[in-house]
Amino acid sequence: MSIVRCLCLLAGIFAYGLQLHCFTKEAALHTNETFHAKVKTACQDQQMGGAGFTVCKVIVVGDVAVGKTCLIHRFCRDTFEKSYKATIGVDFEMERFEVLGVPFSLQLWDTAGQERFKCIASTYYRGAQAMIIVFDVNNAASLVHVRQWLEDAMKENDPSSVLLFLVGTKKDLRSPDRFSEIEQEAIKLSAEIRAEYWAVSALSGESVREFFFRVASLTFEASVLAELEKTESRRTEGIVRITNDSIDVGLKSKKKRSGCCQ
Repeated sequence: MSIVRCLCLLAGIFAYGLQLHCFTKEAALHTNETFHAKVKTACQDQQMGGAGFTVCKVIVVGDVAVGKTCLIHRFCRDTFEKSYKATIGVDFEMERFEVLGVPFSLQLWDTAGQERFKCIASTYYRGAQAMIIVFDVNNAASLVHVRQWLEDAMKENDPSSVLLFLVGTKKDLRSPDRFSEIEQEAIKLSAEIRAEYWAVSALSGESVREFFFRVASLTFEASVLAELEKTESRRTEGIVRITNDSIDVGLKSKKKRSGCCQ
């Protein structure tokens, strides 16, 4: 069982990305330095006994052998397995957090990259709050295939409600000059698909912790805002809204009825 990771430092992990420049700000939709004011208020209410915002589903996709499993294991278990073992179908990790005093968990769905397992893995795409598309910075083809992975996953989800992250792995294996070349391509692609771009190393652990904290913070905020919107919608159901037009119509009708009685 994983330990509870606290994300309440520095008014939320939003600050990590901006201070450490772990992701490309130009390619990111969400670059706020702190949580939404409504989220902070909701969390304060939660601490006084409200219902929790507990679980978000995150799917991790990408070509075979790009390092999806190693990335997840580095964060969840703080380990790195040198021997390669292909994921069969789908694997699953649950990581618990505490965000602004509220218990919160990420379901990390590690999907197989092999073609023969795609049908199995795709059945688990539905209902994702976030999608992590992984490519190997040493394998240009894996970056080219990112669009196809995105297209496949979005067949099962609403594109407007899924947070996207493009992650380049195995950064430690590429020289700085060659890494810069593929990173420019990744930055361009991430801007086109409206995703945050990160470069990490599961071997050394570079930026892995910061990246998943970022994912947890953004999915938590999105989950709380969505729940607040649903709550507000339920409160207004069944309420007849009277506008200026309806008031005018009502007054005219009253005058007509008064004239008939005279």
